Amino acid sequence: MWLKRKKKKALVLSGGSARGIAHLGAIRVLKREGIEFDLVVGTSIGALVGAAYCLDRSLDEIEQMALRITATDLLDVTISRMGLTEGNKLENIIREIVGDKTFKDMKVPLAVTAIDVEAGLDVYFTEGEDLVKTIKASCSLPGIFKPVEFDGKLLIDGGMRQHLPTEIAKKLGADFIVAVDVGFCVKKGKINSMLGVIMQSIQIMGQELSAGQAKKADILICPQLGNDIDQLAFNQAAFIIEKGKEATEKALPELKKYVGGH
Repeated sequence: MWLKRKKKKALVLSGGSARGIAHLGAIRVLKREGIEFDLVVGTSIGALVGAAYCLDRSLDEIEQMALRITATDLLDVTISRMGLTEGNKLENIIREIVGDKTFKDMKVPLAVTAIDVEAGLDVYFTEGEDLVKTIKASCSLPGIFKPVEFDGKLLIDGGMRQHLPTEIAKKLGADFIVAVDVGFCVKKGKINSMLGVIMQSIQIMGQELSAGQAKKADILICPQLGNDIDQLAFNQAAFIIEKGKEATEKALPELKKYVGGH
């Protein structure tokens, strides 16, 4: 008699900079309800929050950190042809969250997405000793942060191709995908800075790109952040976390039916 193979359940966390703080609210509800996964796949801030979850870091500590971080805590302006900011501040925050841990320390397997900008290809990492640098690469928005040189590749934010990396979850054997998509913030009105032009361009491109990726999720959780919360709205962290909780609470009946929990 053949034994029925257990379904591999994946949690997929989108990119979204400050909007991605909503992942903390979503994970708090999932953990409270005892809903577990066999794999986590994250892009950009989704990779960072995903790593914290897979390392079983204290949510209270991470939330407190999110509540005190500002956009200026992330941006260290540099004179470079490759980006507006060096990325050292970003790296310090990542290190504060994941410490010196590696992929081997994960309680749940983690995949981190990025893009090899010179080859024009998606890449993802499921192993390696330098977790901080891997996550930094996944968070390095082109034009804003300098690309990260890693494993002989020049890497940028995975969200430029895989905002919601459901396809990568499937490549890694996921049979059932729960995805948290914090969406985009396309604002209407005057733009008067290089940073504003870059951010708005990414939002416009991303909206179209991620629509197909969302369709590959079996359960899609979408925190309702609207167009007032942009990617730099770190001062709205408490509101963003609450929206992540609300959206996940709303999805609980479906989650418990298909994913389990208590």
